Amino acid sequence: MDLKSLLNKEQYEAAVYVDGPLLILAGAGSGKTRVLTYRIAHMIKDMNIYPSKILAITFTNKAAGEMKDRIKELVGDEVDGMWVSTFHSSCVRILRREIDKLGYNKNFAIYDSYDQKVLIKQCMKELNISDKDITDREIINKISGQKDNLISPHQFKKENEGNFRMNKIADVYLLYQKKLKDNNALDFDDLIYKTVQLFKENEDILEFYQRKFKYIMVDEYQDTNRSQYEFVRLLAKAHKNICVVGDDDQCIYAWRGADIKNILDFEKDYPNAKVIKLEQNYRSKGNILKAANDVISNNSNRKEKMLRTESENGDKIKLYRAYSDIDEGRYIASKIKEILKEDEGKQYKDFAILYRTNAQSRIFEDVFMKSNIPYRIIGGLKFYDRKEIKDIMAYLKFINNPLDDVSLRRIINVPKRSIGDSTVQKIQDFANSMNESMYNVLLSIDEVLNLTKRNINCINKFVSLINSFIRSRDKITVSSLIKEILDTTGYLEELKDSNEADSISRVENLQELVSAAAEFETSSEDPSLSAFLEKVTLVSDVDNFDQDADSVVLMTVHSAKGLEFPVVFMAGMENGIFPGTQSLNEFKEMEESRRLCYVGITRAKEKLYMTSAETRRVFGRMVSYQQSSFISEISHDLIEYDSLKKSNFTSSINKQLNKNTFSWGKKVHQSSLIENPVSPSVENVPKGNYLKLENIKEGTKVKHGKFGLGTIVSISKSGSDIKLTIVFDKMGIKNLMYGVAPLEAV
Repeated sequence: MDLKSLLNKEQYEAAVYVDGPLLILAGAGSGKTRVLTYRIAHMIKDMNIYPSKILAITFTNKAAGEMKDRIKELVGDEVDGMWVSTFHSSCVRILRREIDKLGYNKNFAIYDSYDQKVLIKQCMKELNISDKDITDREIINKISGQKDNLISPHQFKKENEGNFRMNKIADVYLLYQKKLKDNNALDFDDLIYKTVQLFKENEDILEFYQRKFKYIMVDEYQDTNRSQYEFVRLLAKAHKNICVVGDDDQCIYAWRGADIKNILDFEKDYPNAKVIKLEQNYRSKGNILKAANDVISNNSNRKEKMLRTESENGDKIKLYRAYSDIDEGRYIASKIKEILKEDEGKQYKDFAILYRTNAQSRIFEDVFMKSNIPYRIIGGLKFYDRKEIKDIMAYLKFINNPLDDVSLRRIINVPKRSIGDSTVQKIQDFANSMNESMYNVLLSIDEVLNLTKRNINCINKFVSLINSFIRSRDKITVSSLIKEILDTTGYLEELKDSNEADSISRVENLQELVSAAAEFETSSEDPSLSAFLEKVTLVSDVDNFDQDADSVVLMTVHSAKGLEFPVVFMAGMENGIFPGTQSLNEFKEMEESRRLCYVGITRAKEKLYMTSAETRRVFGRMVSYQQSSFISEISHDLIEYDSLKKSNFTSSINKQLNKNTFSWGKKVHQSSLIENPVSPSVENVPKGNYLKLENIKEGTKVKHGKFGLGTIVSISKSGSDIKLTIVFDKMGIKNLMYGVAPLEAV
């Protein structure tokens, strides 16, 4: 394989350096996946390293699948013996073989966030902890943080004996872990936490996997937390053939435990490490990269690097200062229509709107629906989070692991079978007193006191139903099992007979679940029920991203990491939104927000728009924020202010509003947020050839005797005068009073 002709100088150097620790600092769009795939291909084809000796870890199933497919194209079916997977999938695979050493059965369930919340609430109830004093969300986040940092419930309890609040959370943590084990279940954080525990408590098992994985590669290393770091460190300890790829400038997950020190301190952990920087960008136009470099250079806690490209500079970054968040949505919708009209090669899927929080999507949804612009939201309600899907998945989880009390409680009366909440609670209480699973109690239900004959008959019918599914589990496919559940339980029939408005779509969703299972059976090496449940539980939003669907993509900047689009709109670029209020007051938070901005900018390939609003509704109240500080960090010669062009489209969505102007009398500024029309006093209106009141509008070119040529970008009422924000070509941004400043229209 002639790697020199396929890779640039730095990429080639990274691909052929195999033995010993290696840090690849890969800037955005620098071809890191290409380097990793060719590196693995080189190891297998040119160095005759067995694929089974290589472990490659990514952060999403989508990335793992794409990498494996690309390696397969280069080396053929040999790659099938290699592990290319996420941290969680790798750990599940290990735990399925070894978890009995920790006292669990190998058919353990994996609890998602819903299951976790149900179990936490049970623990709080048993410990008499009110949700008004400590919320379940606070407890879940605190427990997750402890697991990420490899702190056991006993250690957490010991460290917080003198802190009343934390001590209460420690009690929940202790009981929660006990109940997880009783249910033969792990939550998402446990997958890595328990694998590290397994390695530390069983040296022979660790040595086996160290021998198995002589070469380890980790993508997106800047996003690793303490437990992931420790998992990799233990595996690499024997041979130190560890290659990590990442970009400290794209570390944006500190809020969920990612520790930037893992990548910044790699050379301290491995003193003999080789460091290679990939700075050649193959994604974005020159001006976009220059803007990204301008912003990120303001961070101090980073490795020095500078993205470069051989591509042309392209368009300048377009800025739009909207009157309101609604106007911001209209502007973006009009721009999409405008670009589609001017460029016949563009499609809706070429556009992405990135925002800081999911709540910002509502305005765009409203505007796009009215404008007939197809869109999809990444990070909204996931397919597997829908009620009907979770119901059937709970059946599958319980059939696979009858110790799973959480799933049992969900399905025992779904569809309705006359087993009420009070009956279920009696069963739960009896199970707790006997230290048994609920299903074991159901199998001998006659022993439970205070149940009526009718209760017992209903429960026996349910047990008989579940037992029939358990008998079928290993005899039929997963898709057939789902069909059997839907038909035998009457779940599908109940939906079809329902008069609820969404019943048809819910039936369609269940049909899609059957299709998903059938597709899994044809594509998976292991078509078992356990494997299907793992795949579904470990799926992420980005894994579901279909790049071929022709619709505008709406997503948070966090969700957009790893993706790219020809045209990107970064919305809500205001201090208080992006960066958030907390970032403005804390240095570390500000640096993370700046990295997030850098990620957003580098998603754009051809055109980048950054929009903000003078006023927007946040948590039900109107607020007014300044334009984001990050915009001021971009060189002035890289940006230009844009305006909303008058067109049939903009006329149709603004027909009840004035067209971007101030005027005398009854008309009101388009923002509709200024309570009274602007009415400057007569003595303050300039005379002669100066800018006339009726010509004041955003986008108007003006000339000032001292500051030169500029463009009006914002207009607001100030007492009896009008305040104009003007971007001057050579003097930057100035705020001037209309009645005082000598402005001429150009």
